[in-house]
Amino acid sequence: MSRPIHATVSVSALRHNYVVAKRAALQSKVYAVVKANAYGHGIERVTKALVRADGFATVELEGAIATRGRGFAGPILLLEGFFEARELPVVADADLAVVVHSEEQLRMLESAKLSRPLDAFFKINTGMNRLGFAIAEARRALERLRKTGAAKSITLMTHFATADGPEGIGEAMRRFNQATEGIDLPRSLANSAAIFAHPETHADVARLGIALYGATPFGDRAAESLGVKPAMTLASQLIAVQDLQPGETIGYGGTFHVDKPMRVGVVACGYADGYPRHAPSGTPVVVGGVRVKTAGRVSMDMMTVDLADVPGARVGTPVTLWGEGLPIDDVATPAGTVGYELMCALAPRVPVSDAP
Repeated sequence: MSRPIHATVSVSALRHNYVVAKRAALQSKVYAVVKANAYGHGIERVTKALVRADGFATVELEGAIATRGRGFAGPILLLEGFFEARELPVVADADLAVVVHSEEQLRMLESAKLSRPLDAFFKINTGMNRLGFAIAEARRALERLRKTGAAKSITLMTHFATADGPEGIGEAMRRFNQATEGIDLPRSLANSAAIFAHPETHADVARLGIALYGATPFGDRAAESLGVKPAMTLASQLIAVQDLQPGETIGYGGTFHVDKPMRVGVVACGYADGYPRHAPSGTPVVVGGVRVKTAGRVSMDMMTVDLADVPGARVGTPVTLWGEGLPIDDVATPAGTVGYELMCALAPRVPVSDAP
């Protein structure tokens, strides 16, 4: 008999969240970001659910090719572009769009012989300082890209470092506008945070990541306030119940001290399932429909919860770790992380199925 832990992904929630973002982005096309196996939700599942999406974006070439092979005819963008010259014929044959962000990629394109030209997203570094051409180099690099003849279209692109915070996008937009002044090309600027907070960035193509999956990109705005719903629910059951007395401790290291008679439940879920080991005592969990708190350290396969508010709980009582009824951000915040990480960290041993 298999362990009771499992995850479900709501196809209707994915579609709902995409529609919400489309409405927020007004006239922009919206590409659904499906990197990291669609943030742990399953790239095949998500691309099938969103067959009418304006486009998809990922970083894994294999996933992009598989999505094209399943019949999706719209744009599929490789967010980190290509890494070796030998990938370019494969990219061209699959009619994939690529981000061009480096001198090395330009050199590869200058010597490439492709079956067809590519749609290129020319990335400018406006302060993230990961990928992209520096402001001072952007115009010269853009001209080189044009001269390669390898690009059938060029979209100007950047990625905001602080669209989700009080700093906003003002300085990044100033730099982007400086680099692109007088250049009449389509633009792709907005991520999830900018879609909802900075309408001036919507431009031609927006890229919808975390909000597609029902979590918030903001530290001070709940996902519910954006109108999105959790797509993934991680659920399990109680597999044991313990009655403890004052003076006892719970879990590895004995870090949780019992100071009064206490009933605790043992949940079949641990860090080997993708639950954060560093989640502290007090992290919320839903047991039998009631929000309770964890007690003690998270183990590899199990965790313990305080059952004081659920006197009727017993072995087999259902448990929700995050998702419907418990926003993933409510778990991520006390654990000192973000919903993105929890979704992506869902372990392969956890079975995932579709939900309505």
